Amino acid sequence: MAKASISTPLGLFITDEADAKIALGGMPNQHRWGVNRLEEFLRPLVERGLQSVILFGVPVTKPKDARGVLADDVEGPVIAGIRKIHALFPELFVAADVCLCEYTSHGHCGILHEDGTVDNSASIQRLADVAVAYAKAGAQCVAPSDMMDGRIGAIREGLRKAGLASKTTLMAYSAKFASKMYGPFREAVASAPAFGDRRCYQLPPNARGLARRAIHRDIAEGADIIMVKPALPYLDVLADAREIAPDYVRACYQVSGEYSTLHAAANAGVGELRALVEETITSMLRAGATLILTYFTPELLEWIDLPHPK
Repeated sequence: MAKASISTPLGLFITDEADAKIALGGMPNQHRWGVNRLEEFLRPLVERGLQSVILFGVPVTKPKDARGVLADDVEGPVIAGIRKIHALFPELFVAADVCLCEYTSHGHCGILHEDGTVDNSASIQRLADVAVAYAKAGAQCVAPSDMMDGRIGAIREGLRKAGLASKTTLMAYSAKFASKMYGPFREAVASAPAFGDRRCYQLPPNARGLARRAIHRDIAEGADIIMVKPALPYLDVLADAREIAPDYVRACYQVSGEYSTLHAAANAGVGELRALVEETITSMLRAGATLILTYFTPELLEWIDLPHPK
């Protein structure tokens, strides 16, 4: 797999415990990292060619609330992580996932009405505030993953008012499906909903037409990058994205369940891990992805340009 053929940002779980390195049981080889441990993890990867990271915050030292105030806490994991990474590795491109589920007491991706339904207007304003805070801290890309209606336009307007619209890439999780493959991630960031589920704002698995409309909507509202998530079960939607947005960067996200499934398959003797990963990555490229978020980035940095084992 040639270097020029793939762009794979490193997904990075950052906690507000500064010295933490906590293994994630559901995701082999993955950890929550404190800011004081980032250099030991990132430096070998940067030396092997890592160019970008995307940050997911995991607050554990302060209580969560219904509005997710910890999301843009200046001492919180994402803003502290952005600043630390820029200080250590100014050449790295830093993206920040924008959502509220990791920070709310109820575990949903937006602000709720008293009856437990989503308050979309309040949610998109809050998400815009968080995105702007990350951009002000130095994030070169903000990536809203919440799936609230209108959040791309709200974030674009927030960045414009802050004078950051021309300096900040906006990556939209445009076609994010209500998948059963997010379990290990929700464990990693402690974001499982306290009640109900997210099917009222994520896409139903059979909603190909709705996914196409969501991609059109996010482009119209000012997204720079559009994403399909998960990746392998939705290659048809990724191919649709190539048709709809041929001139845009098209991302897909090989999610935690896909990652853990490939590890389990390799451990069960189904196939050699590198071969399984490369075959799935190739399918995503063939379907139209130009950027792939995967937890296999450290391995890919080792495998790229190396001969494949026979």
